[in-house]
Order: sequence, then structure tokens, then C-alpha cells
Amino acid sequence: MTIDLPSGAAAPGFARAHPVLAAVLALVAVLAVALPTAIVLTAPTPTRIAKKLHKHQRVVPPAELPPVEPVAYINLAPGDARLINAAVPFSTDPNPAAKPFRLPAADTDADRARALDCLAAAVLYEAGDDAEGEQAVAQVVLNRVRHPAFPKTVCGVVFQGSERSTGCQFTFTCDGALTRRFSNAAWDRARDVAKAALTGHVDKAVGYATHYHTDWVVPYWSSSLDKVTAVGTHLFFRWTGWWGTPPAFNRDVLSSEPAIAILAPLSDAHRAAIGLAMGAPGSVDAATLDNAALPVSTAADPDSFLVTLDKSIAPATYPALAARTCGSRPYCKFMAWTDASATPAKLPLSQQQVAMMSFSYLRDTANGYDKALWNCGEFDRPQLNQCMKLQVLMPATPKKVEDIFLRDLGPDTAPIPMVAAQPAKPAPTPLAGVRRKDEPPAITVPQIALPQER
Repeated sequence: MTIDLPSGAAAPGFARAHPVLAAVLALVAVLAVALPTAIVLTAPTPTRIAKKLHKHQRVVPPAELPPVEPVAYINLAPGDARLINAAVPFSTDPNPAAKPFRLPAADTDADRARALDCLAAAVLYEAGDDAEGEQAVAQVVLNRVRHPAFPKTVCGVVFQGSERSTGCQFTFTCDGALTRRFSNAAWDRARDVAKAALTGHVDKAVGYATHYHTDWVVPYWSSSLDKVTAVGTHLFFRWTGWWGTPPAFNRDVLSSEPAIAILAPLSDAHRAAIGLAMGAPGSVDAATLDNAALPVSTAADPDSFLVTLDKSIAPATYPALAARTCGSRPYCKFMAWTDASATPAKLPLSQQQVAMMSFSYLRDTANGYDKALWNCGEFDRPQLNQCMKLQVLMPATPKKVEDIFLRDLGPDTAPIPMVAAQPAKPAPTPLAGVRRKDEPPAITVPQIALPQER
């Protein structure tokens, strides 16, 4: 039997006759309206889903920065190195392009000029006169500037570790390559590449790479990084994990670029910054001196130079003078004084002559040592590790002062005799200012303060 109910409320007669059925029907009607409403109100919208996923997928950076390792290569023949490099696969992870780079608005014109020439030198001496390679190198430099593991300026990144022969990050800054000159046209093209990179040009293929090397060498660090692309014969890498992702490259850049003395012969901006205005005291750039003006070695030791420094030569360019004087010698000692009366005529040196030394340079290629030091009581230097430090000479025996050694010479070379009082056998006289670790004195002797690195 079919029961027809009018629309709206149930008929009074029906409700009195079938109260239970009427209640069930009313409940069904309420649920029919309430359930869809509840579903709509509580259903996960795309916005809620995105927020939930974002919360669970958020990556927290590690507490410690990744180490920036010095340039060191596995001893391999070029052919073997190429085979090893070719066997390393490229990363299959996304390789997003870096964001455009621009120098801080607070930079002065002089800061911008120094940054431009530092970057131009990097791209030219690292990639040669090749626009594609130069753009890739420029991108790596700027990626480093924005990464917290590296210095906060363009010049700071390019010349990081340049004071050490084995610790520089870009080898041209510490292997003497800057003494080689490219043509003016090549330098101008490198500056154009650098200017474009500093004003927003991005090399998309390089992505967020912070390291690279040529395919005929294998650095020790290459196996721990992600290989992302190749440009010519150069392979480019980024750090694995969070430090290689875009959020890691968010560091603010400093608005003051340092002056780089070894770049002064190539850059007007850096030459002006270190006070090389021609005609003033200390204004002559040692790199511009004629070869005839270079010092000559001592008669007894062709690898040693005892030099009186011309006061017209800028102290910042003493390393250039020493490097040019030493030429291609694998071992060379350059010892210099600004006071002609203190400059010794021959070796060995007296204690007083050592104490009055103004500048020293030691090259020992066999042991990977190449170091210049100033007497910072006489010259101001931007970094303490460029200064000699007051040090005490101790005798090697309790009987007489025969072999006096400079202590605290650091881990690079073994102790070497600095001063010899009538030695039984002629011995090479080493350079002052090299670091070694202090040793307890054997006996008590009068203390003589010497300049040495600190």
C-alpha cells in the first residue's frame, strides 16, 4: 500500500497513527541536511593540504657549516683522471638556476670597482679568454659569496687563502699566475662578463654549484659532492644535502670590498685603494720595476738575497718584488731592510740584523711553502698572519751559541739554523719569520726580541 504525504510537516493523523515511523523520517530528514554540511565544512581543502605537507616536509639546516677544503689533488696522470671523472655520474636531482646577484646598494663606486676587478681576474685566470667558461666561473664565485661557508665579499671569496701557497681556493691567487699578463682586449672582455654577473646575469647550467675543476685532475673533495654539469673541460659540483639547496644561499653580502695588493698591478681600483698614487712616498708598484732594478743574490749563496728596500716602493707590493727577484728558483730566501745601515753584506746574519729585518719572503717549492711577512712594528698589515712576531732566540747547546734557531715556525718546515757563530761548516741561512712551535729552553740566556709571524 502506498501512503502519500503532503509536502512539509507530516499529516497530524499519520503522526498520531504511526509515531515511531514519523520520528524516523524526521531524523532521516535532519541527517540528509546535516551530513553534507559537515563534510563540506571539515573536508581538507587544497590550502590545508599544502600547509600540512609543507609542515612535514620542512628541512632544518645542519648546525655546522660544511668544511671548505683546500685545493689538493690525487696524484694521477691526466688520462687516468679523465677516466675517473667520466665514471662519476651527474646528479639526477633538480638543478635550479641561482637567483640574480646584485651588489649591496650601500657599496661605494670604489667598492664596486674592486669587486668588478676581483671577479674579472677570477674568470680570466681560471677560464682563460673563453666567454662560456668565464660566465660559469663567475656564477660559482657569486654562489660562494651568498653561502655562509665562505667570505661575504667578492674579493674575499676570490682571494680566500691567497696568503698560503697550498690553502688558496682559486689557484691563480697563490701560484704566481698573476705575474702573467693577458692582452688588454682579454681583460676588457673578462670585465664585461664580471659586470654582467654582478648586475643580474645568471648562468643557469651551473645552478648552485660552489666547486669546479678541470677534467684532467681529481681533487680530494670531488667524491663527496654532487656533480651537476660540465662546461667545456670544467666539471661543476655542489654540496650534498641541505647546504647545496637554494635556501642555504641566503646570506647578506657585505658592502665593503677589501683592497687586494697582489691585484694592484692589474687593477686601477685596487692600486688606488692601497695608496699607490704615483709620485707619493711608497707609491711605486714593484711589479712595474725594470728587470735591471731587481736585486742580485749574495756571492756565497745564489738563492739568497739581502736587500735594502727603496722607500719609493709600496710595502704592499714587496711580495711582487720578492717573487720577481726569486724568478723561477724552487728555493729562495729574500730578506730586506729599509735602513741601509742595517742591511748585511753577507751571511750569516747577526742577531741584531735579524731583529731589524723589515720584510722577509721564503719559497720552498719542495715542501709547498711560499710565505711573505712584514715587520708590523714598521708596516700596518690587514691580517695578523702577515706579521712577524717578537720571538726569543735560544742556543742549541749550553756551551756556546753555535746554532740559534727561530722557534714557533709552524708545521710547514723543520727547524733551520737562523744565526751561526763561526760554524764549522758553511750552512744555508734560512729566512726569518717562518713559524714553528715553541720548545722549552735548554738553559737561561739573555732574551733577544726578533720579528716573526703572529
